[in-house]
Amino acid sequence: MYARRRHAYFFLMGACLTLFISAWAFVRLWSVPAAVAMCIVAMVIPPVAAIVANRRGPQDRWWDESGDEESDRWWRELDDHYHRH
Repeated sequence: MYARRRHAYFFLMGACLTLFISAWAFVRLWSVPAAVAMCIVAMVIPPVAAIVANRRGPQDRWWDESGDEESDRWWRELDDHYHRH
């Protein structure tokens, strides 16, 4: 899961750089409004890439799961006790 998110992040950031560099390297020679539009699209991509890269997948552990069965069981017991009262 982590590798897939990392690949998606690098793909999106590569697309962002490609749009930005091509907009001002050669697209501006034919159409400045098109170059500006490409930069606006490129501006939106980094936050989307960050969201994609940090999204928790169904197989990912939560931040409060240590991976230690004994510790996780103990914390679940405490949570259950707290929520019952």
